[in-house]
Amino acid sequence: MINLNIKDEVSRLRAVVLGSANSNGPAPTLDEAYDPKSKEHIQAGTYPKESDMIHEIEAVAKVFEKYDVKVYRPEEIEDYNQIFTRDIAFVIEDKFIKANILPDRDQEIDAIKHVIDQIPSENVIKFPEDAHVEGGDVMPWKDYIFVGTYRGEDYPKYITARTNMKAVKHLQELFPNKKVKSFNLRKSNTEAKDNALHLDCCFQPLGNGKAIIHREGFLEEEEYQWLVDFFGKENCFHITKDEMYNMNSNVFSISPEVVISEKKFTRLNTWLRDQGFTVEEVPYAEIAKQEGLLRCSTMPLIRE
Repeated sequence: MINLNIKDEVSRLRAVVLGSANSNGPAPTLDEAYDPKSKEHIQAGTYPKESDMIHEIEAVAKVFEKYDVKVYRPEEIEDYNQIFTRDIAFVIEDKFIKANILPDRDQEIDAIKHVIDQIPSENVIKFPEDAHVEGGDVMPWKDYIFVGTYRGEDYPKYITARTNMKAVKHLQELFPNKKVKSFNLRKSNTEAKDNALHLDCCFQPLGNGKAIIHREGFLEEEEYQWLVDFFGKENCFHITKDEMYNMNSNVFSISPEVVISEKKFTRLNTWLRDQGFTVEEVPYAEIAKQEGLLRCSTMPLIRE
């Protein structure tokens, strides 16, 4: 039995589902790509190789081993991308919530059945089909649940819009003791530097009251400002458009003091160390070409 417990993004990690790049399949065609950054690399002939992505994910697995974290992996589906486990489900408190993911990716949840079978069935939740939600948009944070969404009437036009207001409503009903705070994110099907695919692409809370944020990822100035005021301007590390494009906000906390980050994030990693964090640097630049990074490929199950 897995006793789920997730109340924030930074408490000491004890169990996690880590994605897999094994049998990732050939590079997708342009028509098969789900985000503008992947399309860029398909067109340029720089889409990541399976062997490089396997190397990168295994580097993260070694960090988890170092910190005595129980790691679950998806069962292998031949020629199928199973890297981004945060997309397919997420945990809040003792509830495991299945995402309403893009139809082309609906097999991914089956690959972690061996994990779900260890969770009490009453704690496994599936939202109605029209309540779209993915884990990259959902961040439990103490009394709050932060949720990235897109409120525009043209929502159906954006394959990059993954969480809608119906899902926000369902989260509030499921967790009436929490304050569910939604943020309207900037979306683009064609320009990766103008697209916040998920909330964790433009914002990330850290231990010790710190946070990473990208102002232009938010469509509503007052919502961006709310976060800055909530954490305090002096505690926020503002990333540039290029840093957002390279996924600088998509790091992952093992504890309030320990952060896994991409080794090329020089400015961010220097700041983190200056703030007293231990930074576990890993190579992840190839996986980042698919508009996802460390938070995207990890689904925490238990934090202390």
